[in-house]
Amino acid sequence: MLPSLRSIRSRSPSTYLINARAMSSSAYIVPFDHQSTGELVTGVNAAQLWASTPQGEKAPLVGTTRTFYNTPSSKVTTVSSLGEKFVSKKPEAKKELLRKSVGSAVKELKAIDGLKDVTIDASLDPHAAAVAAYLALYKFSLKTTPPSSFNPNLKEPIPEKLSFSPVQASKEWDRGVVYAKAQNFARTLMELPANMMTPTIFTERVKAEFAGLKNVEIIVRDEAWAEEKNMNTFLSVTRGTSEPAKLLEIHYKGAPSKDAQPLAFVGKGITFDSGGISLKPGAGMKLMRGDMGGAATVVSAALAIAQLQFPVNLVVVTPLTENMPGPSATKPGDIIYAMNGKSVEVDNTDAEGRLVLSDAIYYTSTEYKPHTLIDVATLTGAVVVALGEVFSGVFSTSDSLWEQLRVAGETEYDRFWRMPLEDDYGPQIHSSNADLQNTGGRDAGSCTAALFLKPFAHGIEAEEGQEPALKWAHIDIAGAMEATRPTPYLEKGMTGRPVRALVEYVRNLPSN
Repeated sequence: MLPSLRSIRSRSPSTYLINARAMSSSAYIVPFDHQSTGELVTGVNAAQLWASTPQGEKAPLVGTTRTFYNTPSSKVTTVSSLGEKFVSKKPEAKKELLRKSVGSAVKELKAIDGLKDVTIDASLDPHAAAVAAYLALYKFSLKTTPPSSFNPNLKEPIPEKLSFSPVQASKEWDRGVVYAKAQNFARTLMELPANMMTPTIFTERVKAEFAGLKNVEIIVRDEAWAEEKNMNTFLSVTRGTSEPAKLLEIHYKGAPSKDAQPLAFVGKGITFDSGGISLKPGAGMKLMRGDMGGAATVVSAALAIAQLQFPVNLVVVTPLTENMPGPSATKPGDIIYAMNGKSVEVDNTDAEGRLVLSDAIYYTSTEYKPHTLIDVATLTGAVVVALGEVFSGVFSTSDSLWEQLRVAGETEYDRFWRMPLEDDYGPQIHSSNADLQNTGGRDAGSCTAALFLKPFAHGIEAEEGQEPALKWAHIDIAGAMEATRPTPYLEKGMTGRPVRALVEYVRNLPSN
């Protein structure tokens, strides 16, 4: 029995609320393929419900929602369009359409007071549905009314506004929840302002998040240790700040052999980037609280990998510091000898990310001898110009590693674009008084930054006729760091990308 249509009112051009006298605290979400006519959820015929509302001449866009009260009895139901000709789409496109459909429905329901328990028809793809639900629920705020769950002074956690469950439980749904919550953790690390996310606080927060997980060891190094290791390019960035720098290591040993060669992630961890002596313009500088996005995403990916107990060994290294213009700060023109012995001229102190990464990459590749090393960094404005916020740029010495990352990115719709890693750009960074200069001018800025890092990835050069000991990829996420406009399952703000793509890459490794 369909509800009365007497009280249709429009919330937006694509959304109708059908009101009834009573409202429950529970709800259904039904992604709707317009070519389907059956009941996917007991007591809910999405086709009949949809047909009961006004129809346009054109097929509705994906994510167009219709919300019904007391349908079925005492429940709210949101039917969300999968768009036109869903059944004919390719598998990866279907996943993204489902994410958009579920995300739009969650955003609709979280605006309704009194709802708590939401059951989702996740039958089309439980993993994608779970990812969309938990990503769409997230919204960062430190406002005090209503109380914020992100307030670092909370004594007791505040429960989420909505709790989700699938119509049918599955391992795929559970895995999707882990992926999404890991990405949300990265979003939180990136969103918290610099006074609430110093290098010290970052390490303490990560240790708390990993507490109790099997096969995990966390090590926090200090500046004295870095000096002993001659990590001089890393330390050059720490000179201007009073906040102690840290180097955080996460060791996860999930492989059948604890001595098996590991995979390594390295993440840039500039918890605030003022530009140093080469000071940034003041407008928009607060966005630089997210300049530790590389560190946030690799530790969050590691969190998901450890929670899912993937059978791999993983080493994560994140150099953490602020970049500030203090009285002892490194000056443009200073020359520093890096951990690998190369001399580096600091042409611009705002190109600090490659300085902290260079020592971290060399340390990780020589100390732990991984088979693959992937570094992630909000490194250059040039990649924002090149790719915007749609793709993350990948520079890699390995065709096979690139292809694995590309496939993982397409699966999770957290996409990558391969960029040139060519020695022809070398003169831009090799023409100073040192072996390397930390900037190469505006032209091909993301390419010269990647080329700067290449000499520090020890093991990528192979003897003739042999495979390199190390596969290396550098991922520049400066554009993907922030969503400047909302999507059906992401609000505006820090994105936490590419957490899901990294986790999916590891899940697809042959060892799994």
